[in-house]
This record gives sequence, C-alpha cells and structure tokens, in this order.
Amino acid sequence: MTFPCDFSLKVMGENTDNYPAYVLSVCQEHVTGVDESALHTRHSSSGKYIAVTVKLVVTSRKQLDDLYIELNNHKQTKMAL
Repeated sequence: MTFPCDFSLKVMGENTDNYPAYVLSVCQEHVTGVDESALHTRHSSSGKYIAVTVKLVVTSRKQLDDLYIELNNHKQTKMAL
C-alpha cells in the first residue's frame, strides 16, 4: 500500500442500534475528516448481524493497524476486514 490512500474498512458485528455509531466514532478517533456520509450499513439475512463499511483516507500503516486493533477488541465485533 502507498499512503495516503483511499480505504474501505469493513466490519461485521452484532446488530444493535449503537454498533454503527461505535464503528464511526472509532474511525473518527483515528482518521480526520470522517463523517456519517462515509458510513454504509447492511443487515444479515437473519438480522442478527450488521456489516458496516466506512470509506476512509488513511495516512499510514500504523493508523490502519491501530484502527483494526481497537475495533477487534470490542465485544460486539465479529470480524474486521
């Protein structure tokens, strides 16, 4: 990867009202200029899970690694890609 670059972060978690807001807040802590318009959600067919995609401009590998670590440490997160 060459930085800075456009990046689509994909996170799958338990479908709760606050999970997409949590993902957005973590992204905002690590990446400047992220707002709600960068967020897209999709529910699983059973409705138990929600996929959250956030379009970001990342500036370093460390920034991306820190973002993944924080998201993966959340109890509702099942997978981050």
